[in-house]
Amino acid sequence: MTLEQLEPKEVFHYFKEICKIPHGSGNVKQISDYCVDFAKQHGLKYRQDESLNVIIWKDGTSGYENSPAVILQGHIDMVAVKEEDCVKDMEKEGLDLEIQDGYLSAKQTSLGGDDGIAVAYSLALLASTDIPHPPLEAVFTVDEEIGMLGAAAIDLSDLNGKIMLNMDSEDEGIFLAGCAGGASVRCDIPVTKGTETGVGRTLTLKGFTGGHSGTEIICQRANTNVLMGRILMELNNEMSFFVTSISGGEKDNAIAKVGKLELLIQPSDAQTFTETMEKITATLKREYEVTDPDMQIVITEDNEEKETLVYHPSCTMKLMLALVHLPYGVVKMSNDIKGLVQTSLNLGIIKETQDCVRLCYSVRSSVGSEKEWLIEKLYSLTEFLGGSCTIDGPYPAWEYKKDSKLREIICEVYEELYHEKPLIQTIHAGVECGLFSEKIPGLDCISFGPNILDIHTTNEHLDIASVERTWKLILEVLEKLK
Repeated sequence: MTLEQLEPKEVFHYFKEICKIPHGSGNVKQISDYCVDFAKQHGLKYRQDESLNVIIWKDGTSGYENSPAVILQGHIDMVAVKEEDCVKDMEKEGLDLEIQDGYLSAKQTSLGGDDGIAVAYSLALLASTDIPHPPLEAVFTVDEEIGMLGAAAIDLSDLNGKIMLNMDSEDEGIFLAGCAGGASVRCDIPVTKGTETGVGRTLTLKGFTGGHSGTEIICQRANTNVLMGRILMELNNEMSFFVTSISGGEKDNAIAKVGKLELLIQPSDAQTFTETMEKITATLKREYEVTDPDMQIVITEDNEEKETLVYHPSCTMKLMLALVHLPYGVVKMSNDIKGLVQTSLNLGIIKETQDCVRLCYSVRSSVGSEKEWLIEKLYSLTEFLGGSCTIDGPYPAWEYKKDSKLREIICEVYEELYHEKPLIQTIHAGVECGLFSEKIPGLDCISFGPNILDIHTTNEHLDIASVERTWKLILEVLEKLK
């Protein structure tokens, strides 16, 4: 099978067009303008706002002119990550698609099926001339992956729809009807530097599994940012050292799978350092042999003794305490829904700024008070250590509706097409339905999509047959929404 043979042709045509355009979060102008150009080419009414969100309207087809409008919704940004040896500039270059064993993926990079497939479905519907449907209002939001910033900023006052198909889920046959609320929290730990003389040691953490910090936080996978705090404390118990730099992770909502820690030690401590790191590495490999079987901690030595700029010891201590003692991972499971994480947080990024080390957390909870309490814990310890916190992109939970006509219709259609009952779930990950429900009182929405595996990673792959089955589902649902 080649890219040109993929079915449904119209959907994969637009998906391939999207993949030609770099559209990582924060780099969305080109993809936003593409949507505008699409609307112009097809003579459709559109609006592009200052945040680069795009809304496109299309009238209902014959017999559906007066039917209630349906909102089609997805986000146009993707989590843009690549393998360490990949030379592609994801800020400027498109993706290299490949097909293997019935799945579509991208060479050495994430694919952006989350949520490019929703955009492709919507564009195919907007471009169609022979598909029966009610009036359509396609809403393409930006920067969903870094805090749902587009959905938070967008003005929806000119929409008529009270029914919404959000196509931002990754498990076919599972329809989402509720989600957690959340926020991104930046904790800044102040750092002052001075010079010291010694030899260098660079620790590179790689080969970790990573994953989505909402749906896969329950898997208890290793987070390289958290592990670097543990490494610092274990080393501190055995010897003296100085931190030269620290960095890790790629996105605050992705479980960190890479990290780099640069240290300065005295030549006389070289043997102790080697022995201690061997013990630490063996312990971590044993603890994470199931979730992160390919993990590596690679040590590079620079034995030339020289003067180097390092963190002040008190700053290193504060950073270490923050990494070790700030909460992380699953905080509470739901008492109402078996197996559902209720509250969690993820340390997705560590990076240096001019005068601090910034820890970027993604906080989630389906209970608003628990989310606020968790943020308060981050604030209090960070401030105790002399730092400060900032909240970005807070979004509300999407509460489950007991009565939903849309949910009844989509479940009925799915069962008719595929002779099995779908699952209705609420999830710990955030989706934009919460923000839309807050802005459109009485909104009836459902979130669904085709099978997409290993999202937000370089192993992401899209189930081609599932894309076609989900397309048929969308068409049948639209036909019934008369």
